[in-house]
Amino acid sequence: MAEFSFPKESRLLTAADYKVVFDNSQYKVSCRHFLMLATLSQHQTKRLGMVLAKKNIGKAAQRNRIKRQIRETFRHTNAQFPSLDVVVLARRDAAKLSKAQLSKFLNGLWLDLENKWVVKK
Repeated sequence: MAEFSFPKESRLLTAADYKVVFDNSQYKVSCRHFLMLATLSQHQTKRLGMVLAKKNIGKAAQRNRIKRQIRETFRHTNAQFPSLDVVVLARRDAAKLSKAQLSKFLNGLWLDLENKWVVKK
């Protein structure tokens, strides 16, 4: 079960970490509800950052539910990219999705990101 944990080493923690991804994003995948930006990292593991604006998703409970689902799909992704920094931005319509729909869209985006990474590699 420890393999599905979300340790600090797997997170983007500082504004500088986010800035690197926003300024130098090499991979972009999106759907109607989410945008994923990714860049190669100097760290040994893939790292995740999330941006869920209060303007787009008004209720804290909804933002927390979406963040939990993003983290869960990130942990369960057995992608081949071990050293990417990824930022997931939620768009306005994401709050309306059920848990199953969130999983479907996010898993699809992780697959798209993996495919782009393999092609560019």
